[in-house]
Amino acid sequence: MPRRFVDLSVPLETGIASDPPMALPQIEYMPHAETAEQIMMFFPGLQKDDLPGGEGWAVETLTVSTHNGTHLDAPYHHHSTMSNGERAITIDEVPLEWCFNPGVKLDFRHMDDGYVVTPGDVEAELKRIRHELQPLDIVVVNTSAAERYGEDDFLLKGCGMGREATLYLTSKGVRVTGTDAWSWDAPFALTAQRYAEIKDPSIIWEGHRASMDIGYCHMEKLTNLDQLPPTGFTISCFPFKIKAASAGFIRAVAIFEE
Repeated sequence: MPRRFVDLSVPLETGIASDPPMALPQIEYMPHAETAEQIMMFFPGLQKDDLPGGEGWAVETLTVSTHNGTHLDAPYHHHSTMSNGERAITIDEVPLEWCFNPGVKLDFRHMDDGYVVTPGDVEAELKRIRHELQPLDIVVVNTSAAERYGEDDFLLKGCGMGREATLYLTSKGVRVTGTDAWSWDAPFALTAQRYAEIKDPSIIWEGHRASMDIGYCHMEKLTNLDQLPPTGFTISCFPFKIKAASAGFIRAVAIFEE
């Protein structure tokens, strides 16, 4: 059966606004013309002219956070505990069966930047797309953030998923969610404005912290969600296996059987 793939991952790159300044990735590129000596050191007597075109290999050195690029947060990122007191699992412990399942897209592009999504909003969108959530459905949220990825205002864009909206999903058996915004929660700068007014710390990172009640993972900095229908595809999002880490890079892909 033929398949069609939609890439849901952004490339890891430098020189764009993808994260806060202190967390931006760095990539050192070493092209073929600069690495002949790296091969020569393995083979005593080998000369640069002995190599095709005098070239070595291309290789890159990365200085990155596990939360750069498109990635999957483990429950351990959210808090040291999950599911009402259990030890939170790290990215190398995330069940693989969570990471390859039917996808569901909720279209919240019309919502204001900084808006905190409620269970009622989720229910209304599920009713609109005529879908009843099933255990292990992977739910992705299409916000207005993706169109500003790499631009100076990216960190200020998109709605966020509130604690109760997140628990609505996880109570139905959802264990992986995702967003095209920088965070599953509303932009920090906009949440900070609310906090300055009401001084309620429970609004800080509330969607992430919902994992303390029901452990779950979420993807951040997805792309091309606007190319997806509400349902009818599978999402693959297996994380890079980093020992005891809070997140792992993923190549998130939507797969259509045609």
